Amino acid sequence: MWRRSLSAGYARAACRAAGAKRFWDLLTVRTCSAPALPAGRITALQAVDVWRRHYEERGVSEPEHSSSYIIAHLLGAKTIESLDRGSLTEFLTRDKLEQVWRLCSRRLTRMPVQYVIEEWDFRDLTLMMRPPVFIPRPETEELVELVLTDMKKQPDTQSTCLEVGCGSGAISLSLLMALPQLKAVALDQSQAAVDLTMENALRLGLQDRLQVYHVDVIKDAETALRLCESVSVLVSNPPYLFTEDMASLEPEVLRFEDRSALDGGKDGLNVIRQILTLAPQILSNHGRVYLEVDPRHPPLIQAWVEARVDGLHYVETRHDITGRPRFCTLQKDTQVKSHRDRLGLRN
Repeated sequence: MWRRSLSAGYARAACRAAGAKRFWDLLTVRTCSAPALPAGRITALQAVDVWRRHYEERGVSEPEHSSSYIIAHLLGAKTIESLDRGSLTEFLTRDKLEQVWRLCSRRLTRMPVQYVIEEWDFRDLTLMMRPPVFIPRPETEELVELVLTDMKKQPDTQSTCLEVGCGSGAISLSLLMALPQLKAVALDQSQAAVDLTMENALRLGLQDRLQVYHVDVIKDAETALRLCESVSVLVSNPPYLFTEDMASLEPEVLRFEDRSALDGGKDGLNVIRQILTLAPQILSNHGRVYLEVDPRHPPLIQAWVEARVDGLHYVETRHDITGRPRFCTLQKDTQVKSHRDRLGLRN
């Protein structure tokens, strides 16, 4: 529940990161009323309790988990539960106490914990996180598993994957880590996302098999086509929220994450339609498209592809762990005719 609610609640790079750090420190001072730094000595467990109660009073979501995740991170662990009793009950040094107060104060602004601690786990990877780059959700781990399962059934030592909307690089990097022969191309309309993906690739030693480009597939389709020729897999967790639903998002999302990575237009399909339009020109024959979408989308996507896109057919809809129709698989087949062709219609 914690990971889901946190995520849903939504050199040059180094200089940018340092600037962002100073900005959030200022934001914390100006907009938050943090509990006073204790004059005496306290333990990590006592600090967790102080901040849990303060988050509850201030209406911060997931107060106990927010407090424990941040403090565990500062003690060099993923979770409080993974720390030994001695680490939790010994007094914090003054320097460590000041770090706890500084980071926990950022959460008062409703900054997601992923941005506060500047990292998060995705499958078996630990990725750097930085606002406003989109935070990967648990559902996207399921999307990666779906792609991996299919690719392992048909091993191809020459496979190349294209990811549209790479964000932190979670999808591409997970696929590259699991498939040593795979190469990947990743696109994003955000320069911040491109930079963060490359930083994560470098940390993981995967930079030699990944090319990342700053490209908006809607505004610059020609560049996208030129960079991405004959790939066997096209995967995307695109912006798919309906514009009318944006206002109901949690402050964690609205204040901190890139709106363009979330808002898919009036029906949530703006970017999805463009991906599917370009797919037949990008994919090799029998290549597949894998999309994470809104549960309302699969029948809309299937009908639209059958009516509008030649050479691409809808394979199946998969459900997420909660039973919602969440993932669409499509395949390029040059022998497939569109619904309009079958009816003898022309554009």
